[in-house]
Amino acid sequence: MTLLNSEIQQFINNNLTTDVSKLALQKNPFETVDYRIILNQIVCKQKAKNKLPSWFKAENIIFPERINIEQTTDERVAAFKSSLFNGQSLLDASGGFGVDSYYFSKQFKEVVHCEINNDLSAIVSHNFKQLKAENIKCFAENSENVLKERNQKFDVIYVDPSRRNETKGKVFMLKDCEPNLPIFQDFYFSFANTILVKTAPILDVSAALEELKNVKTIYAIALENEVKELLWVLDKDYSAPPKVLAINIDKTTTSTTSETTFETRFSEPLTYLFEPNAAIMKLNLFSALEQYKLHEHSHLFTSEELETFPGRRFKIEKTIPFSKKEIQNELSNKKANVSTRNFPLKPENIKKKFKIKDGGTLFAFFTTNYKNEKIVVLCTKIKNNEND
Repeated sequence: MTLLNSEIQQFINNNLTTDVSKLALQKNPFETVDYRIILNQIVCKQKAKNKLPSWFKAENIIFPERINIEQTTDERVAAFKSSLFNGQSLLDASGGFGVDSYYFSKQFKEVVHCEINNDLSAIVSHNFKQLKAENIKCFAENSENVLKERNQKFDVIYVDPSRRNETKGKVFMLKDCEPNLPIFQDFYFSFANTILVKTAPILDVSAALEELKNVKTIYAIALENEVKELLWVLDKDYSAPPKVLAINIDKTTTSTTSETTFETRFSEPLTYLFEPNAAIMKLNLFSALEQYKLHEHSHLFTSEELETFPGRRFKIEKTIPFSKKEIQNELSNKKANVSTRNFPLKPENIKKKFKIKDGGTLFAFFTTNYKNEKIVVLCTKIKNNEND
């Protein structure tokens, strides 16, 4: 590949901190290569620095189009996902840039990567060699053809259905994705007893359960409190209700919250306030939290003790009623981080109405208590670790 020319690679690496829009105005120093291709390499490698550090650090890596990097799995999510499974063989039915395949290759003796885009498949195959992932086989075909041609049983088939449809644009129902999982599920089960399905976090869990069969486990995987994907484990022989787990991956820790059920108890705001992480919010795993709730639908918790909690923790400085006078006294023309939970107004409307400036160290939760009274809980954030 011409891009592997040592001078071009040097140019790419020398400009990783350069504004590419300004670089684009300069003359192309390599007349035999389309300058846009070189600039794309710089942009993608810049994006890979934090999202894909293994690719960023490795030599002679080739990057595809920018959209492939934006859509690919973050390395930390892929590493967690691969830790859940192991075996002899896995087929990645919609391989893309190959981040998931790379991490699964650390847990399986053989990984088959299927990618219908010929150029992308060639790039991924090259990169796997640079990463010393020698147990991955790449096929520039769709998974249906590869499975029929190889006629091989796999321990696991991993599917990340494309969420774009030629006629409907961006879609969110599984039946509108490619491949169509509700139709293809039995086909995949003829080659593996376990199917892993990655879906977008926006997918409605209840609706997906209507489309999929044999769902054994559902994971909501969040990265630094932002849900990145839902992972569905389908087991050919499973028929009971699925187990649900919320995962949050931080810079130094990974927390898991499962369906332990505590008795729901309610209280006024006490000494500390707790806000569940995004993965718990997505799966509505509130019964797994033992602290007092402010209200059935507020999804904020409180306690007299500072406890370990899967989410953000705050020290309550003051609780005031939702009244114009009280709010003006405490917040008008001051800085605060405004949030709403089970409240009729949006944060932007509140900030505009009471002239509250963004930022600072004060957090203001506009919410409803168990007496159905509108209140404002003023807090300061407590760090869970030194990286907060």
